[in-house]
Amino acid sequence: MTDSTLLTAPETPALEDIRALVALPLWDELCGFLHTTWHAAPKLEFSKCSLAFGWNVKYRKGGRALCTLYPAPGAFTCMVSIGQRETSHAELLLPRCTPYVQALYTSSRPSRMGRWLMIGVTSAAILEDVKQLLLLRCPPARKQP
Repeated sequence: MTDSTLLTAPETPALEDIRALVALPLWDELCGFLHTTWHAAPKLEFSKCSLAFGWNVKYRKGGRALCTLYPAPGAFTCMVSIGQRETSHAELLLPRCTPYVQALYTSSRPSRMGRWLMIGVTSAAILEDVKQLLLLRCPPARKQP
């Protein structure tokens, strides 16, 4: 399968093929963070949505969605939903985020389902913002002493 057909092919691609397509250490770091923090396993799903047509990688903890990763050649986007109950905490976190994530948040329209942030992860600083938003969205279980 070529790079141009991997994400739209009718057969499910292998996670390793997606990883090779993205080819960014930021992808590996985020996937590792999701696994280490929540023991979340990636699930490949095909989206027919015109905004994000093709294969994506979803991470869930229990029944709750953590995020969805949209791979592309040499890039990826992470969709994080900030629900109404997280809004006040997200707005306290926002001043410590990159100007890019701040602008995404303020330009996203709130709905009864929250804000859906489509974050292009292009730097370590933006990746750190994504991690903080995920921790806010779904705090990991505390370890027992």
